[in-house]
Parts: sequence; structure tokens; C-alpha cells
Amino acid sequence: MTTTAELADFTGSVAYDELAENTREELKKRVLDSIGIAVGAMGTDATGTVRETVGETAPGEDCRLWGTDERTSPTGAAMYNTSLTRYLDFMDSFLAPGETPHPSDNIASLLACGESIDASGKDLIEAVGVAYEIQGELAWNAPVRNRGFDHVTHTVISATAGAGKVLDLDHEPLRNAIGIAGTAHNALRVTRTGGINEWKGVASANAARNAVHSALLGKNGMEGPTDLFEGQKGWKQVVSGEFDVDLDPGCERVYDTMTKRYVAETYAQSAVEGIIELADREAIDHAEVESIDLDTFAGAKLIIGGGEGSRYEVETKAQADHSLPYMLAAALIDRELTNEAYVPERIQAEDVQDLLRTVTVKEDEAFTERFENGEMPARITITTVDGTTHEIEKDDFAGHPRNPMNWEEVEEKFATMAAHRYDEKRRREIVEVVRNLDDHAVADLVELLE
Repeated sequence: MTTTAELADFTGSVAYDELAENTREELKKRVLDSIGIAVGAMGTDATGTVRETVGETAPGEDCRLWGTDERTSPTGAAMYNTSLTRYLDFMDSFLAPGETPHPSDNIASLLACGESIDASGKDLIEAVGVAYEIQGELAWNAPVRNRGFDHVTHTVISATAGAGKVLDLDHEPLRNAIGIAGTAHNALRVTRTGGINEWKGVASANAARNAVHSALLGKNGMEGPTDLFEGQKGWKQVVSGEFDVDLDPGCERVYDTMTKRYVAETYAQSAVEGIIELADREAIDHAEVESIDLDTFAGAKLIIGGGEGSRYEVETKAQADHSLPYMLAAALIDRELTNEAYVPERIQAEDVQDLLRTVTVKEDEAFTERFENGEMPARITITTVDGTTHEIEKDDFAGHPRNPMNWEEVEEKFATMAAHRYDEKRRREIVEVVRNLDDHAVADLVELLE
């Protein structure tokens, strides 16, 4: 039976020296990927709103707001810095049959806690491992999407455990913190249904802030409902249903986490890669396209293919990066899908607005079964005005757990995201600190993010 005691016991059992070298490397790659994405998001309007609000509500000097010389409290840094790692929708994802959370949503809050107490890089690696393992196990065994809750309902629990790890909380304070987090901060799925707005890209930042706040309450002696999961009207009765987790102190759930190649929602990755390959292979002129048909799995149809609201009315970034019709149209026309696909001028352009309305998305039950067995299948058929059809089928994409990015590819992605802000020397310093995090303090990394 899953309990707060079980999560606290697991958190205390994770030790840097017991993690496999490959696992440490995978965790460090996730840190670098998240920082690169955060740098790419600096200066966006929504994250600017978060920064302004943090400045008004979270005074403190412990932690840096990345990309600035401003300092704030651990909760303020968790909120703002997580908004950076999440806003572009370029973060990693854990692929479970009934839930697709983003474990990288935990990282900035753990860095903030580590910075506040001068933790070591080894401490951070342990904490990231804890958070990824708990998030993955909750996603796999206790999906909440179909019960009306958002996946950041998992994040607030995993981030609280990770924060407790890096803050070195004892067993009972950590149980209290997890109880507080899981009782008080359950987010609704309406965030990602119907007419999507900017909160979609900030909800996990709010969860990260709440996680750090819960961990600090536990640290300072606040009692919480330690029967969170099994108690009367508790999490299992109200939020998730019955479930059990099997938490591994080796933290190998990180291997089930994908890294995005394209700036697009998780379930779009194979389809986007496929349509670009098909367009290049057949030299398809978008002006000659009569229709684009996508066969995909149930989750993709539900979330970004029209199952939770129309995905043809696309006016904003938040709507565009959750619309398969838009993403496929933009990728076919531009032969890429980067941040530039989400600026207002591109979204509102006549060519992409016309083409997205030719896209149809339908579930293939065989593809759903394949997805549940570890693939991310997609089949795209393009028909041109002269009746010619072109087809491509994908099993996965570059960055999928079956086809993971190596260090060089993660560094290349980081360089692409960070080049507009940091020169080559600074980028190299950041990479070297992350690759050798075992020999650095958390502060060594954060100091480079000015």
C-alpha cells in the first residue's frame, strides 16, 4: 500500500554512490536540457508576468532568478525558474499509457533548494533521481488525467520529495511535507482542455513553488496529513483510485523519459519528424496539398487532435503547440518546428492557417496498443491536388527512450537554445559544470545563469 511513509523511506534510501554511472549521466543530461530550454524562454511575456509577480510577493536573497541579477526566496525561484524550463513546451516527458507528465518540471525547484543551503552537485543528482522516480511511478500506476486532474498533481508530490531530499529532511518532516503537498495542491485538467491559454505553460511552476513551500513547512515543524493516500477522503478515494508504486533506489525511471527534438507537445514528436521527412523525401509543395491525414494513438487524438476541444482555432502559442493540425502544417511548410513557429506572425499567416484545416486526425487502435507497449507510432498520408498520395510511418523519433539523445545531441540542443544569450565561452562553462556536477556545488551552476 502506497503511503507517505513509503515515499519518505524511499527518498532517504537514494544515495549518489549507489546510483549507476549511466543513471547519473542521464540525470545530468536532463539538467542540461532543462537549463537550455530555460535560457530559450527568457524574455517571453508569460514568464515575465511570473517574474514581476515573484518580485512583488516573494522577497528574499537566497536564490537567483535565472537570467537576471535579481534574487528571491526559494519558493520564488522555484516558481519563476520552473516557468522558464516549462513555458516553451520543449521539456522532457515520461511516457506512461495513461499520463504524460514532464519530470524536468522538478529540476528548477531542486536547484533553488540546493542553492539556498549551498548543497553539492551530488546532493542535486540524488534529488533529481528521487523526483524522476516518484513522478514516473505515479504516472505509470496512478494516472489522474481521466479523473479530471492535471499531471502537475503528481509534480507537487515528486518535487516535494526531491526538495526534501536536497534539504536533508528527516523522515517525519518529509512525511508531513508530502502530506501537505498532496492534500492542498491538486490541479484540475481544465488547464489543458477546450480553449487553452497561457496558464498551460505555467501550471507546473505553480506546483513547483507549492512543493518547495510544503517542504519548508515540514522542515520548520508543520504537521501534515500523513495519511494522504489511504485516509478517509484521501488521495486514493478522491484523486487517483487505488494504486501501488514500486520505487527503485537506483532511480531508473529516468530511462523511460524522452527528450524533445522539436518544439511541440510530447505526442506530436513522431508525427512532426515524419511529416518533415516525408516532405523532404518527396519535395512536397505545401501549395499543392489537398489533405493531410494522420493516424495516431488514443492519447494524441485526445489531447492535441481534438478529443478535448477543437484544435483548428489557433490564435496563440498556447493553442498552437497543442494543436496537431497546426504543428503538422507548420512543419510541412517550414521543414522544421522551432520557437519561430510560435510567434504571432507565423501563427496567423494565411499559408499555415489554410493548410491546418486540411488535416484530419484519427485514432488507430493498433497504434494505441503499440504506444502502450513503448512505441510512439504515427502514419501520415499526404494527398496532393493531382490525386497523388505520399505516406510515411514512424515507430518513434530521435529522443524517444528507444532512440535516446546522446551527450553531443543534448549539448547541440542546449547550444541552439542558449546561443542568443550566452557566448560560446559561457555555454561551454555551463556544459562543463553540468557534466562534472559531481565535483561542483549547486551554486557553481546557478552563478553562470546570470
